[in-house]
Amino acid sequence: MSYKKRVPLLVLMDSFIVLSAIFLGYFILHPSLHVYTILVLWISAITLLISHHLFASIYRLYQKAWEYASVGELIAIVKAVTFSIAVTAMIQFILTQDVYFRVLGITWMIHMLLIGGSRFSWRVLRDRFISPNPNKKRTLIVGAGSAGTMVARQLLKNSDTDLYPITFVDDDPNKYKLQIYGIEVRGNIQDIPQLVEELNIENIVIAIPSLQKQEIKRIYEECAKTKAKTKIMPLIEDLVTGRVSVNQIRDVQVEDLLGRDPVELDMSTISEKLTGKTVLVTGAGGSIGSEICRQIAQFQPQTLLLLGHGENSIYLIDMELRKKYTEEFEIIPIIADVQDRTRIFDIMFEYKPDVVYHAAAHKHVPLMEYNPMEAVKNNIFGTRNVAEAADAFGVRNFVLVSTDKAVNPPNVMGATKRFAEMIIQNLAKESKTKFVAVRFGNVLGSRGSVIPLFKKQILAGGPVTVTDPEMTRYFMTIPEASRLVIQAGALARGGEVFVLDMGEPVKIVDLAKNLITLSGYTIEEIGIQFSGIRPGEKLFEELLNENEVQTKQVFPKIHIGKAEPMEKEELYSTIVNLLDQDPVELKETLVGIANTKFSEKTLVVTNM
Repeated sequence: MSYKKRVPLLVLMDSFIVLSAIFLGYFILHPSLHVYTILVLWISAITLLISHHLFASIYRLYQKAWEYASVGELIAIVKAVTFSIAVTAMIQFILTQDVYFRVLGITWMIHMLLIGGSRFSWRVLRDRFISPNPNKKRTLIVGAGSAGTMVARQLLKNSDTDLYPITFVDDDPNKYKLQIYGIEVRGNIQDIPQLVEELNIENIVIAIPSLQKQEIKRIYEECAKTKAKTKIMPLIEDLVTGRVSVNQIRDVQVEDLLGRDPVELDMSTISEKLTGKTVLVTGAGGSIGSEICRQIAQFQPQTLLLLGHGENSIYLIDMELRKKYTEEFEIIPIIADVQDRTRIFDIMFEYKPDVVYHAAAHKHVPLMEYNPMEAVKNNIFGTRNVAEAADAFGVRNFVLVSTDKAVNPPNVMGATKRFAEMIIQNLAKESKTKFVAVRFGNVLGSRGSVIPLFKKQILAGGPVTVTDPEMTRYFMTIPEASRLVIQAGALARGGEVFVLDMGEPVKIVDLAKNLITLSGYTIEEIGIQFSGIRPGEKLFEELLNENEVQTKQVFPKIHIGKAEPMEKEELYSTIVNLLDQDPVELKETLVGIANTKFSEKTLVVTNM
């Protein structure tokens, strides 16, 4: 019913209820009297009628959607009725210096019963007899706590969503059989497959924002046994503050199933390093570099320099940041190649950055096996150019983005990144600049990640190609990796290599299976094909050598270990000689030296 039709109907119904309540209350106490002859009673009735409509308007009783009525609506009714009776009592006292307490008390009860009953009867009628919109998808909500209740309420009230809540599940046995907005808690997490089958559920919403990643994974494993589409709600604080709405309930993503929690930053320390400073990010258009820029922007630097070789990628991150941080700080896009030593030195001289994050590098393992000299020029000489320029012009902090592939590297990419680490470790010995490196594993969603490839293969109908059934990697999200890089710069003393404890390693084949089911298919429908290990790949990645870790903590969740750089003279002599070698010799030299044990050097490991 439309608003224009509903309001007159409610006003008419309330008028009848108000007059009936006061006359019925008087009749109950004085059945033998003729009520129509009592002037005070008629004045009281008119006062109560006017007062009721006044307070009903104040408490918006005519604007509420009574089919979704709850405690809030009941409180509004109590206030409207009570204040109406109070005004009537005041009028009686003014007219007679007396108040008909018993009549008004009975009137209050009848008034409450009829007004409340008329409103809540529609709620009961809807819950018991009116079926949900057949165009909406029957939905099971996981979690009957405050978040699940909020989701259910908004799904019921929001006509724009295509989800309709049918039942709850919750592991709290005290909630079993309870009803929330007329929706019953029918079981626990293990009952999800059975309930989906029994109730013809089409969608499942995980509505427990406080869940740890392992718990989300456990719930998803039960949901994956069904054909229902699984979604997850935003953070509860985002819903409460209005930053997002229930319509932004999203599909479960691979990142939700990693089984590890995000990095927590030391915000005050980072702010001291970045706020009001000039910050240079190389490789700013890449997956990691662009996210580092986004994270830095939150700390309000004075100037953010976006340096990259690809003009389109630099253009995109430049436009994104300008749109979000209009006039809050200066953003300068710079097109430059880190291999161009003169250009890099000119940039350092012109802008004199306080902090440099060096993310520019070639990172694709098989591709660098075919092009080892390009890896040497970009990853080794490029790093040397940027690092020595930072040293020459007094940069305070320099952070190298490294990789877990620098540990015992069998491939060109990992070996060149280990060389890059040794360059900055040697510079740290004699420079005022605090040089550090940060290692982490594979990044989900980056341009070199397997996830985009798997998604394309699934979209094409399969099969998904995995190199080996035992291929295992550590994974983290792009924001996590970027936060670690920023944290490393804040904790730097000089010469450290920071490594994030990335949790448990994940088999690539399990990642592929999760992505297939998250896409709404079965493993059999898409299929998985093993293509064989590619050049330069290892079955298992390592974050540290076995002798590099000690248990002593120097910072919460940070441990001291050992790293072993080649001495500077020998290192630089070796680097120069790399340019004269053929590809086969070059690879052997790189891998051989990168795996050589040298003198001890401090290594710092973060277990975030």
